[in-house]
Amino acid sequence: MTETHATLEPDAPVFPPGRYGRRRKPGGRRPVLTALLALAVVAMLGVVSVRLYQQYGDPAYDAQLISYGDIADSQVVVNFRVNLPDGGSAVCVLRARDHAGAEVAREEVPVTGAAGQRHITVQHRLATSARPFIGEVVRCRPAL
Repeated sequence: MTETHATLEPDAPVFPPGRYGRRRKPGGRRPVLTALLALAVVAMLGVVSVRLYQQYGDPAYDAQLISYGDIADSQVVVNFRVNLPDGGSAVCVLRARDHAGAEVAREEVPVTGAAGQRHITVQHRLATSARPFIGEVVRCRPAL
C-alpha cells in the first residue's frame, strides 16, 4: 500500500521509499536525553553557585558604609559598620578615589568584636596621596 498526497498531512515532506534509510519515530529517545542534559546543567549551575557564594557571599562579614567626610588634601575619614560572627574579627579593605576615579589610597583595616558583639561601627582616617573625592569600603573578609 502506498501513500498518496491525499492521505498525508499538508506540510509533511514526502521522501522516496528506501532512499534515506530508516526513519525514526517522533519522540523516541530525545525526551530522555533532554531530561538528562537538563539535569546535568542544573547540577553544574548548583555547584557553581555554591562555589561563588563561598567565595563572595559570606553575609557574616557584611560591611556598610555609613559616611565619609573630613576630606582634606591628604586624608578622608570613613565611618562604616561591619557584621561579624559573635566575637569574631575581620579585615576590611578601604579605599579613596579622586574626582577622576583614580585610586589615591587603599588600606586593610583590622576589626575585632568583643564577645556578644555582632555589629561594630568603625571610624578610620585614611591617608591619601592626593585630594580624595570619595571614601569606600571595598569588602570585608575573615581575619586569618
